[in-house]
Amino acid sequence: MSGKFLCIHGHFYQPPREDPWLDMIFPEGSAAPFRHWNERICRESYGPLAWSRRMGDKGIFDITNCYEWMSFNVGPTLFSWIERAEPGLYEKIIEADAKSLKRWGHGNAIAQIYHHVIMPLASELDKEAEVAWAIADFESRFMRKPEGMWLSETACNTASLEALAKQGIVYTLLAPRQAEAVSELNSDDWIQIDEGSLNIKEPYLVELPSGKTISVFFYDGGLSQAVAFEGLLKNGDSFWNKLSGASGEGLLSIGTDGETYGHHFEFGEMALAYVLSQGTIGRDDINLTNYGAYLEKNPPTRKVKIRENSSWSCYHGVERWRSDCGCCTGGHNGWNQQWRMPLRDGLNEIKTLMDKHFFAAGEIVFNDPRTALVEYGKVLSGTLSQDDFFKLYFKCNENSSQANLGWKLLSMQKWALSSFASCGWFFDDLARLEPLNDMSFALRAIEIAESTGLIGLEEKFLQIIARAKSNEERYGSGADLWKSKIKLQSETPGSLIAQGLVRLSAEGAFPVPDEEGRVDWPGASVSIRLEGNGRSCLRGQAEIKWNLESAVTAYKWEWTKESNLISGNVKVDGVKTGYKEIFNLDQLSWKKRQSLSMAWVKRVSDNSWDRKLLPVVEYGPDIFIEFEDYQTTQIWSQKWKELWAPLVWTYLFTDVSACDDFIAFIKGTGRDHPDNDALIYRISTTLCDMLNKNVLAAEKISNVLLKSKNIELPLNTWKLQNCYWDKVQNGFSHKELSEQLGFDL
Repeated sequence: MSGKFLCIHGHFYQPPREDPWLDMIFPEGSAAPFRHWNERICRESYGPLAWSRRMGDKGIFDITNCYEWMSFNVGPTLFSWIERAEPGLYEKIIEADAKSLKRWGHGNAIAQIYHHVIMPLASELDKEAEVAWAIADFESRFMRKPEGMWLSETACNTASLEALAKQGIVYTLLAPRQAEAVSELNSDDWIQIDEGSLNIKEPYLVELPSGKTISVFFYDGGLSQAVAFEGLLKNGDSFWNKLSGASGEGLLSIGTDGETYGHHFEFGEMALAYVLSQGTIGRDDINLTNYGAYLEKNPPTRKVKIRENSSWSCYHGVERWRSDCGCCTGGHNGWNQQWRMPLRDGLNEIKTLMDKHFFAAGEIVFNDPRTALVEYGKVLSGTLSQDDFFKLYFKCNENSSQANLGWKLLSMQKWALSSFASCGWFFDDLARLEPLNDMSFALRAIEIAESTGLIGLEEKFLQIIARAKSNEERYGSGADLWKSKIKLQSETPGSLIAQGLVRLSAEGAFPVPDEEGRVDWPGASVSIRLEGNGRSCLRGQAEIKWNLESAVTAYKWEWTKESNLISGNVKVDGVKTGYKEIFNLDQLSWKKRQSLSMAWVKRVSDNSWDRKLLPVVEYGPDIFIEFEDYQTTQIWSQKWKELWAPLVWTYLFTDVSACDDFIAFIKGTGRDHPDNDALIYRISTTLCDMLNKNVLAAEKISNVLLKSKNIELPLNTWKLQNCYWDKVQNGFSHKELSEQLGFDL
């Protein structure tokens, strides 16, 4: 084996999009037709990287799981969403790390700072919590301790490295411009260096004031830039040749955002898969590896001094996340980012007050408040149950008000930390989604703080954030945005019960009298019981429980309905608390109204398809009579067109006979039919489910694909190809299906 090694690292992270009250992602119109941007980028990048096509002249000859051969980190908040929404992809990522661990003795996965905060700008307490929670999240997924950890934006200073080393992190990855000087080990003869003079092909040791050490790898800045922004992914062989030309003795590594492969550059994952395949065969004497494996065999022989408060995406250090440094004007002439400082100052002010409150109030709840906060990440990750956590770290009675106070204090800290996600400052304006998300996390933390006795936070925050001005006059200041955008997102008992009532109605599951209906969101749950059913007024009882809190609160409700499902007033009275509220459903945000709309659309669409449309067209293809002489179109063609989708389904999935004129009719109608996309999705999903459940269905699937081709219906077979490839790896093969799916096997 030669001494030339290659490691390609992918940083997988998305701005946190979760609603902080219900802890789920609501629809985002700009991502349509996908529900939101996590879903869209997952389909365009993260998924294709797990099933990356290798194409030859005659079709697909291999599907590569790129995660198995590249180093990667996945942000904990993104990973939680992938686990819930894309379990197949989640399994491929976990499997990839396990295979790399078996191959190289070190896994490809490294951890990432939990909330993607800028560590040099975080307090000592927040640094410790962010690292500890990240480790807990990583261990819950990969069943091993992380060796490396990605610093958000690679933002770094000595205190940040101390926080990593203190908790056992062995190495991190930085940009070459973050190195200031190098020296031999056991020497203080420092040589000043810059990005051009640093040897990036060796790991370096950082000696920390505490006496601990941590290793640092530096990625190739020029190559990483070329991959991310200069079109290097347009051709796999050109990509390889560029890497090969830059390689030499030691480790060549590049670091890029994961969405580069596919989302930013379509089919970029295929170029990456080609490069990884060349590395697996040792082309040009280059060997693939990961950072942990390389470090074990090549420990540092030199040490480095890092540039304090430096990062990979701001030439001014970490100023992008606290000042108008000139980074990212978005191409808008006359725009500025002076809003960054008051946003940072406002969040720092209320977080400092929350910390003081946490320790003061926590003294009567926890054995050691700081330890409880640091270890809380184990509850968030699921490695420690609430019951076990309570036994270890609480010192009050389990059913007491102090216990509920303790859970609220921890939840307050979680959302306060969330408000410092780096993307809030990264872009060009205060009114963008990312700063608004950070402010919504802050509001959630403020509300919880107030419920535990800390008042006045909102007023203090608004005094500071009022100094932040959007570049678009229509949005005004941070205080204006707080009123027009942020406060409207807040959940109350009335809004939660109202959403529960509408969702149960929209899904056709509204409880009958004396039977309980339940709506569960990741962040909260509402149990609803109907007791009275008038013509325009419903009434009953409800119970609300917030996730990771112990209290359950009971309410009486009364829904005065209007003609629209998402309308009317819901009157709420606390059973024991004296709480009173009248909530008008018109107050719900666009995202939450859209979510309720989608629940109704799904139910009605599925019911119409399964119970109404399919049964009535069972004989449709057979009774579509062939045309008479000189006839050019079907009589009542407009009515036949209304039934186009179920007619196609019946033709594809049954053995019903169909004349040539029927084939021509559904082929021509399908070219511009409004149901085309929905039908293609339904068919493609069904075929994949059929193959997953039973390989004996391959013959039937092959027949459906043949008929689809006959009527020129362009099915999306991406998932079906993935499913078939998994079967092939387990020894299954079907000649016709292989050819129809574009494989050359």
